[in-house]
Amino acid sequence: MRLRAKRCLVVGGGGEGIGRAITRAFGQEGARVVVADLDGDRAVEAARELADRGLPLTVDVRSRAELTGLVDQAVRWLGGLDVVVTVVGGQMAHVPAVTLHDIEDQDWDTMYELNLRYVARLLRLVLPVLQRQGRGGVIVSVGSVAGVMAAPHQAGYGAMKAGLLSLARTVAAEYAHASIRMNVIVAGAIATAASSNEPTDEWIAEVPLGRYGTSAEVAAAAVYLASDDARYMTGQQLVLDGGVSVRGPFSS
Repeated sequence: MRLRAKRCLVVGGGGEGIGRAITRAFGQEGARVVVADLDGDRAVEAARELADRGLPLTVDVRSRAELTGLVDQAVRWLGGLDVVVTVVGGQMAHVPAVTLHDIEDQDWDTMYELNLRYVARLLRLVLPVLQRQGRGGVIVSVGSVAGVMAAPHQAGYGAMKAGLLSLARTVAAEYAHASIRMNVIVAGAIATAASSNEPTDEWIAEVPLGRYGTSAEVAAAAVYLASDDARYMTGQQLVLDGGVSVRGPFSS
């Protein structure tokens, strides 16, 4: 078990999707996991799969106070922290897909709150904890190919996911001396049970591997990055997009 006895906080791990798959995979690898989700019932369901190694907590990541309370409760229950995973994000369920000049200020702000600001706030809370413990730690964030490519009709989302990559590089550089690592999973189109966008032939045709990715594949990447298998990897992006980001104009 690659995460045996690791003390993990997964923010956004309750729903049937990437977060739930990560929570489940961490449990299968022997971790103790605090599952934080906006939907308390979903957090309870996810933690139940882990039996006495899971604790469900409710959090609205847009609230500084709730994030502070979350970290305090997680540290108390776990007895410390080894791994922090940020999953919360997205666009389609929160704001409309429009061109840049049509984006409303409040929608841009929503993208900032849900995809970048809360991550920075959370890091400012957990980094001192990891430093005080003196045993290092790992941060894994779920990002998007929208942060490494043009993002038509998703300008705000793409900008925030690009910012997440920069944030990870800075954390890697500033905290390497404390053996703290941060990496980002750059996800492409992932089919989830909670997705409102079912794969279509038109979309799948744009993926060189010919299919959408799965939540389990993202979870496997998260396990790798959180484990000692990736102990020499920091400030990097692990791209899971079926080849979308490298497809050129002459691709077949």
